[in-house]
Amino acid sequence: MKLEHAFPRETADAYRDLVWRAMGLSPDAPETWTEPVQRPHLFAPPQLRAAAYSDRLRGAFDQLVGAGRWVQPETFGSTVVRFPSAKPPPDDGWHIDASFPPDNDPHSFDYFQWRVNYLSRDRAMLVLFLFSDCSPDDAPTRVRIGSHLPMARQLEAHGEAGISLADLAKEGFDSSAHCDIALANGEDGTVWLLHPLTVHAAQAHHGNRVRFLAQPGLGFSEQVQLDRPSQDYSPVERAIRLALTR
Repeated sequence: MKLEHAFPRETADAYRDLVWRAMGLSPDAPETWTEPVQRPHLFAPPQLRAAAYSDRLRGAFDQLVGAGRWVQPETFGSTVVRFPSAKPPPDDGWHIDASFPPDNDPHSFDYFQWRVNYLSRDRAMLVLFLFSDCSPDDAPTRVRIGSHLPMARQLEAHGEAGISLADLAKEGFDSSAHCDIALANGEDGTVWLLHPLTVHAAQAHHGNRVRFLAQPGLGFSEQVQLDRPSQDYSPVERAIRLALTR
């Protein structure tokens, strides 16, 4: 779901200023943009996070995940800045986002050992915040439409223990290769809300505007359930049930 005007343009402007400072770069010095992508580490102030997680966006979370079933992140998660560049990006492969750490190392910093399962343990949704205008030429995220359905079936074979991101990459994503592709573009202030098992990928930047995107990990206060006595399933749960012919 593409939610336009999810948060104010002024919020996007303020966050970009923070990111530029964190990178030690300037929007007025393109000669210093030597790499196709950077992932700066920063912590947005509470008032900025409050403005971005607007009532409109929170209402969308309620509709898609279920009121009271999700937890708002304390940060904007991973911030990904993509620059116009002739260099190919090193991170443009198809994937889904891992959501929970290996049981033997809950503090693991090796993200490729993090895991995912068919219930999308600990990740309620894939959320893409656009903090800059993003045209089809400005490296929008590529999204395989409907890929969460074959991915749920593929992941079911690994049970609730799931599979590491490294092993899933070896297994591949051919089960969703037939899916049409959408581009997660839009004006700043747009938020894309995707099923957490959606297959997606970065791409090269062919435009002339730096693209700023954040990927917060929307969590669960109540994990996915596929057999609710009340039959009060969220759209996220209904999609998994549909994939598994429940």
